[in-house]
Amino acid sequence: MSIVVCNNNSLSAITSIPASITGGALNLISTQTASSSATISFTSGIDSTYKEYIFKFYDIHPATDNVDFKFNMSADGGSNYNVTKTSTGFYAYNFESGSGQGIDYEASYDLAQSTSFQFLAADVGNANDESCVGTLHLFDPSNTTFVKHFIFVGNRYVATPISANDYFAGYGNTTSAVNAVQFKFSSGNIDAGTIKLYGVS
Repeated sequence: MSIVVCNNNSLSAITSIPASITGGALNLISTQTASSSATISFTSGIDSTYKEYIFKFYDIHPATDNVDFKFNMSADGGSNYNVTKTSTGFYAYNFESGSGQGIDYEASYDLAQSTSFQFLAADVGNANDESCVGTLHLFDPSNTTFVKHFIFVGNRYVATPISANDYFAGYGNTTSAVNAVQFKFSSGNIDAGTIKLYGVS
């Protein structure tokens, strides 16, 4: 029996990854930047190329104070954003003053076989320094056998002021391929912010 000796186990010594190791790469598909935009819609790039798609949100800032950032899916290329969804979630929060904190479940943020837009970040303030950020995972949207699962994790600056860490998950209850996604606030425009769409290989 031979003995395998590791001469250098430092990660910094790795100069390339063997061809046999694949997967895990984020492939940027598109970037959209809001400028007093009513909605941001991704109507291309979501197809059977990848089994997972990731949307990353950077400083999404509403024009209207104390509004909710939401999303919906489409199975007809963006003609209608009305995929039936069932979801649940919760959030942890802490007041900027330190006067209160906790974990909360809001039943009103859930959907139960609804075509309404799904909450991602509630009560986002519109002061100059207020915004929300996060990551939305959409799994296997082109699959025509199973429902379309999604998971969201984000943080928002609530106008009170509070830092709230959001966790939402659910599924689009359709076996049709989902090929477009739209984001908007519950009222008013998306004043500023960037959303990037990635495919995971």
